[in-house]
Amino acid sequence: MSDPTAAILPSLSSALADVVARTKSAIVSVHSHRSRASGFIWKPGLIVTADEALADEGEVSVKFADGTMQSAKIAGRDHTTDIALLRLDTKSDAGSTVSNIVSVALSSAVPDLGSLIVVVAAEHGVPAAALGVVSLIGGRWRSLRGGEIDARIELDVRLRSNHEGGLAVSASGEAIGMAVRGVRRILVIPGATIERIAGRLETHGRIARGYLGVGLQPIKLDDGVGAMVMSVDKSGPAAAAGILQGDVIVGWNNEKLTGVRSLMQSLGPDSIGTVVDITIRRAGQPVQVKLTVGERAEA
Repeated sequence: MSDPTAAILPSLSSALADVVARTKSAIVSVHSHRSRASGFIWKPGLIVTADEALADEGEVSVKFADGTMQSAKIAGRDHTTDIALLRLDTKSDAGSTVSNIVSVALSSAVPDLGSLIVVVAAEHGVPAAALGVVSLIGGRWRSLRGGEIDARIELDVRLRSNHEGGLAVSASGEAIGMAVRGVRRILVIPGATIERIAGRLETHGRIARGYLGVGLQPIKLDDGVGAMVMSVDKSGPAAAAGILQGDVIVGWNNEKLTGVRSLMQSLGPDSIGTVVDITIRRAGQPVQVKLTVGERAEA
């Protein structure tokens, strides 16, 4: 009696090797002040990599699969979604060597739980691959820093630090997102999130954030939690709404405040210009105010 795996395993191995072969030319190594990461060509002249793995200072260079190096500039970065965008230096002599490399076509598809995923990364410019399985699938969520991620995708895979920023590719060859290291787990930043955030970074160089114009301190109350206003920007939205130093924010859009972190996480790009109903306590008395969320100035 023949062993059914005798045909299945070689076929699977060949299919996965083909996925890597078709993807590896778009994968690069990113070098930035003692930090090493992976990245991929998102559009001609533009590289997406993991923000967490990118140094905060110093020059950035990119090494391609053919061994050539090219300098790059940070076009924009978003700490909240762990996405950074690099723009290749078109004045570099190596510019012509990357013109024939095909950019990655990101898919907005979310893989099935238990499906196989190949992380295609780079090790000092040399393509590398790691096989894993989708261990958790969830809906839209916010990172600890307030970034909106279109789907929660966790992988059971071994990801080296310099492989962070590599492409997560399905067994059918779809690039579903970027592999990053989360807190005690490996995450995939979905293709839909990358397209949205990288698009804004390409156009604006930053991700706009909402601004209230107050300094807040979390406090415990008898009936829950609050955020005490420790300072007020005299020219900010809170001052215009009549909020004073010493006020305690206890409600946000007719819901009880659950914490300062959740309040700050709600101040994403889409919050700018919106009007929110805020419940405050002033000298123990409830006061309702309406506040128009502003835009935080670029740091």
